Amino acid sequence: YTPEYKTKDTDILAAFRMTPQPGVPAEEAGAAVAAESSTGTWTTVWTDGLTSLDRYKGRCYDIEPVAGEENQYIAYVAYPLDLFEEGSVTNLFTSIVGNVFGFKALRALRLEDLRIPPAYSKTFIGPPHGIQVERDKLNKYGRPLLGCTIKPKLGLSAKNYGRAVYECLRGGLDFTKDDENVNSQPFMRWRDRFLFVAEALFKSQAETGEIRGH
Repeated sequence: YTPEYKTKDTDILAAFRMTPQPGVPAEEAGAAVAAESSTGTWTTVWTDGLTSLDRYKGRCYDIEPVAGEENQYIAYVAYPLDLFEEGSVTNLFTSIVGNVFGFKALRALRLEDLRIPPAYSKTFIGPPHGIQVERDKLNKYGRPLLGCTIKPKLGLSAKNYGRAVYECLRGGLDFTKDDENVNSQPFMRWRDRFLFVAEALFKSQAETGEIRGH
C-alpha cells in the first residue's frame, strides 16, 4: 500500500470494490490486489532479483470505505503502461479482471471502474477499414447498407445456416453476418459454415447481378 504514490498520465487506473476476509486490514487487501494483478506471486522467488519489480508492479495508492456498507472498500490501483502488451484487450483483462479474483485475502472483489490513458488506447489500430471501403466492395452508394445477423444464432447446421444466408441475400439484403456467439461449435464447424456461406454468397450474386457480402 503506497498512499504517497502520485499517479502518472500514462498509468492505467483501476477501482476495485473489495471485501477483505475477517482480520485482514483493508490496506493489506488492497496491496494484495495490486500485487496479484501485476508482479506478485504467493512467495518470494530468486528470479525477482533479475528484474526491476519496482518499475513493473501495480500500486494501491488509495482506499476508501463504501458508504453504508460494512467491511467494503474501494481500492484504487495504478498499473505502469509497460506491464501490458500494446493493443491487446486480452492481455489487459487477463491481469486486471482475470488473474486477481481467486486469492484468499478477500471474500469478494469486483472491478468498478477502469481508466485507460490515451498512450495505451492509441496502440489499438481499430478496424482494418471503414464504411467507405465497405461501400466500394459492395458497389453501393447513396443509401444505407442493409444487413442482418443470422438467427437462431446457435443450433443451425452449416447447411441450414448457408440456406438462411442465401434467402437473405437473394431477398435483397446487402450482407449477412455471424452472431458473436458463433465460432466453431460441434453443431456447425467453422470450415463447414465457410463453404456453405460462400456457396450462398456466389449463388445470390449470380441470380441478382449484385455484389453481396457476409
